Amino acid sequence: MRAIFQILAKINKVLLPRYSHRDLNKLSKFDYAIIGYRYWVTINSLR
Repeated sequence: MRAIFQILAKINKVLLPRYSHRDLNKLSKFDYAIIGYRYWVTINSLR
């Protein structure tokens, strides 16, 4: 299961946008969903 999340994390790193330099107060709900998804995949790939 961990290998699947590691592959997803690599795909996310290439395809999904980065939010590190954006103002988090101005994001849409869709952007928050992407951040949550990336967080979920990252946490599960590290376990």
